Amino acid sequence: MKIDLHIHSKNGSDGSWDITDIFAEAERQGIGFLSITDHDSIAAQALAAALALSYGMKYVTGIELNVTFSHPELRGGRSFPLDFLGYGFDIYNEALIRKLEKLRSYRIMRALKIFDNLNREFRRVGVPQLTELDMESITESAHESLARPHIASFLVERGIVRSKQEAFDRYLVKCNVPKMPLSLKEASELVRNAGGRLVLAHPGDPNGTSLMSVDPDIRHHFKIIRSSMLEYIDGIECWHVRHTGGVSENYLEFARKQGLMATGGSDCHQNPAIMGCLTVPEWVAGQFA
Repeated sequence: MKIDLHIHSKNGSDGSWDITDIFAEAERQGIGFLSITDHDSIAAQALAAALALSYGMKYVTGIELNVTFSHPELRGGRSFPLDFLGYGFDIYNEALIRKLEKLRSYRIMRALKIFDNLNREFRRVGVPQLTELDMESITESAHESLARPHIASFLVERGIVRSKQEAFDRYLVKCNVPKMPLSLKEASELVRNAGGRLVLAHPGDPNGTSLMSVDPDIRHHFKIIRSSMLEYIDGIECWHVRHTGGVSENYLEFARKQGLMATGGSDCHQNPAIMGCLTVPEWVAGQFA
């Protein structure tokens, strides 16, 4: 049985495909256990659970939360973002719903400020200004969880840049506005109080929101996790598409020593459709029994 516990959808965040298309592809790939883990959104969870049932797949509710983290031994104690995955929570938990609505509202306000910053930069370099209609178009395309990748895609469509990476390199990094802060303690309480478990996402990803992007010494990661995370997390995402060179094995060994669950997923955004590309051991599914 193939397992993929890290997939993003168009319905809830920055995936390219609708939930129905994701499940059709999951069946083609022989995936038997999966989770949709949209950014700060559970909008797709009810439909995902229903589709999993109709396809005869095992499903666990999921979400990816962006946390503002700090440690005195990293970046001089300055805060930086890390991602955490929540699994197996009640999607009707009122406290979780309220917090996610606040995060969604803040995302819209943040996008408006980024828009203003972009127009200021565009004026400086002689690029035509973005309009209110442009903002409405971006918001509609984002569905539930508006983020910078949606703006990047729009800049590509408008011909302002040639790729999403160029959009970030030329404009979006410079014009960024901080996300709404969410502490690890708060993220843990939100997920656990809703009956779920919290997992550190892709810690060994050198190009993502991860410990590896801050510190290349994986042994130091273990020290950071032991000193600042263990009381708040239940597991580690050991298998990820950008975990290479023995990273998965090292994290798995560490997770076992600490009594943590181990999960894995493709982090698929459907461009390309890489879901099910990882070999995640079947015993991983048993942790959710």
